[in-house]
Amino acid sequence: FTSTREKLAMSEQVAATPSHEGSPNPLPIVPLAVQRKLVERGSQKGKGIAVFTSGGDSQGMNAAVRAVVRFGIYLGCKVYFIKEGYQGMVDGGECIVEADWASVSGIIHRGGTVIGSARCTDFREREGRLKAARNLIERKITNLVVIGGDGSLTGANRFRQEWASLVKELVDTSKISKDAAESNSHLNIVGMVGSIDNDFCGTDMTIGTDSALHRIIEAVDAIMPTAFSHQRTFIMEVMGRHCGYLALVAGIVSEADWVFVPECPAEQNWPEKLCKKLGMERETGRRLNIIIVSEGAIDREGNPITADAVKKVVVERLKQDTRVTVLGHVQRGGAPSAFDRILGCRMGAEAVLALMDATPSTPAAVVSLDGNAAVRVPLMECVEKTQAVTKAMNEKNWDLAVQLRGKSFQRNLETYRMLTRLKPPLPTDRPGWNLAVMHIGAPCCGMNAAVRSFTRNCIYSGNNPMGIHNGVDGLMAGEVKPIGWSDVTGWVAEGGALLGTKRTLPGENYQATAQQLGRFGIQGLVVIGGFEAFQAVLQMAEQRDTFKEFRIPMVVLPATISNNVPGTDFSIGADTALNEITEICDRIRQSAQGTKRRVFIVETMGGYSGYLATMAGLAGGADAAYIHEEKFGIQELMKDLDIMAFKMDKGNIFRGLILRNECANSNYDTDFLFRLYSEEGRDKFTVRNNVLGHMQQGGWPSPFDRNVATKMAAKTVTWLIEQLTHCAARDGTVHAEDPSTATLLGMRTRAYKFQPVQQIKQETDFKFRVPKGDQWWMKIRSIMSILAQHDSTYEVEGLDPTTCTDGETMG
Repeated sequence: FTSTREKLAMSEQVAATPSHEGSPNPLPIVPLAVQRKLVERGSQKGKGIAVFTSGGDSQGMNAAVRAVVRFGIYLGCKVYFIKEGYQGMVDGGECIVEADWASVSGIIHRGGTVIGSARCTDFREREGRLKAARNLIERKITNLVVIGGDGSLTGANRFRQEWASLVKELVDTSKISKDAAESNSHLNIVGMVGSIDNDFCGTDMTIGTDSALHRIIEAVDAIMPTAFSHQRTFIMEVMGRHCGYLALVAGIVSEADWVFVPECPAEQNWPEKLCKKLGMERETGRRLNIIIVSEGAIDREGNPITADAVKKVVVERLKQDTRVTVLGHVQRGGAPSAFDRILGCRMGAEAVLALMDATPSTPAAVVSLDGNAAVRVPLMECVEKTQAVTKAMNEKNWDLAVQLRGKSFQRNLETYRMLTRLKPPLPTDRPGWNLAVMHIGAPCCGMNAAVRSFTRNCIYSGNNPMGIHNGVDGLMAGEVKPIGWSDVTGWVAEGGALLGTKRTLPGENYQATAQQLGRFGIQGLVVIGGFEAFQAVLQMAEQRDTFKEFRIPMVVLPATISNNVPGTDFSIGADTALNEITEICDRIRQSAQGTKRRVFIVETMGGYSGYLATMAGLAGGADAAYIHEEKFGIQELMKDLDIMAFKMDKGNIFRGLILRNECANSNYDTDFLFRLYSEEGRDKFTVRNNVLGHMQQGGWPSPFDRNVATKMAAKTVTWLIEQLTHCAARDGTVHAEDPSTATLLGMRTRAYKFQPVQQIKQETDFKFRVPKGDQWWMKIRSIMSILAQHDSTYEVEGLDPTTCTDGETMG
């Protein structure tokens, strides 16, 4: 973000709180080193694993439980459910039951936890832990996977530390034999954080957070029309305990006017500032206001700020029609998002592998998310840092509390502050740069959020945003207009591309494209789109010797549901499409409830990129997903069909789901698969096929896409300003001739990177419009195959701990 050197017409809200941009992160957490290796079926035969959920429930827990059970069985382990959390461990009996493959069938789409969760006072006493230890030893369970919050994980670590003394006492009291004590002498534990609050340090996202954000945004989006109708102010109270992540991100992605979070409390005079801002917004013609209050919100003296208190202030001072909506446990309910399902699957598989690698000398670990990698981090370091946040807040050391939350939280806070300013800066002596934005390629959700962020960051930094309508065609037709601060109000929640988009490339008429860029004095350009956007900037960069108008800083923001743009692991819009596919597959399966066994064959979009089919397959619990990148023939199809028939006959499975990427194979198309399964499975199941089509491009942007688009656009404006500072002459002419000034902003493993498009060209397959080589998500396909009971070998990725960024990722 740019510095705040220009005074703002309406800046009191932000000026009251210091900036944390670039602040060091105290107590950095370094992931544990993991060696790269292959893991095969049955390689851990004879070991006992138990999985349980504890504390508050969250969406995605069932996906994690399913992954632990099936991955454990794949490795040859005996896997047990411990029902009702620690209470079930203490009670034993029917609360600890062996799980089989079918035990976790049909649960990935369900919210909550199917094995139950309960608070347990008995486990806090040594007598309770003795009972729990005896129950585990009787079943030869020495490996525990605990899914819960910091309290549940801390309890598990204490149990592990006491294990030797508990075993000794059980032997001394003749409750177990010496042989049993020797064969169960050590307890291994691995944790996964299941919490909607995202309050655990050491991971970018906890299981359930993304789903909770979906519930919040669904509620805010639904309330806005009625608020607009009656010119009302709505105050939304969200959960999060003493962590403001949910409120903060919800504020960014819903265009809330004000957010109260506990880590960055409001000043004592917040009523005056709030009312001034709301009053000025109504004067500009706005008909509604949204205020989001975290349930743990306080002022800088530690006094609680409740939704009712905020309502009282607004009603008494502004006489506005004001309503309070407390979302409550709705945020924990509903089906998990695609992100949480995938996160649960990946973390569950990694947790089992971590247990198999554990020794008496290795520290207790928790599986966390760092960028797009599932990593293992020391459990107690994470707990200590989480507790340090609470201590800093109790001591009213707000700056430290924000820093301890991590860089992702800090950047969310900075983004919120910038975007919630009411008006642009006052005029300055410097005229500002003319920065333009346009779309090229197919529309997708999140594009409008990027334009909104680009516009407001431009204005906030004293520059001039310009919108090019309808892509290159619009540019050549002169459809270029300035964009004002209020012009993009409400855009963050809109699907599609409000600026308009077409697939035309500059190469169709370089001269006209260059002339129009020069005519409108465009000094920096952002192109938001998919593969065509990358091609467009590449073409202009390669024509700089011929056309001086192309010698301006240019950035591609990858935005496509296909996620096929080279140079980035993620594209704006892909998460929304993934959620659309997952939700549709849930409904398709549900449509056959009560009928005989049935297999559904679903075709997804994506061109020659199998990202959507693969990730939707993992999120939807698919039995197979066919993609262009992984070649297959009739032998593989028949083998998969035999596995499906076996599961239907012997595995107590009633629904099958097969996904196929639209360009997986021109001969083995969706109709061929339908006819093959219909013929070969006619005595065992019926078959239906579905082509999802453009439903995958529609809908409303997911919280993830809104947030990522907002951040990427903000980073882009900063980069453009930096480039122009070095490349522009005093007369305003720009001389951006170096290849490094035409870039694509991508997410690579754990960080955002600006990469020259001419460099990315070398790693691009232009025939199939995809990056060359295997993509990161291809490694996840083995998890999907294992969880679907296919023969597969899983490759554990080696991890270099020095590459950790401690939260500087997409969260």
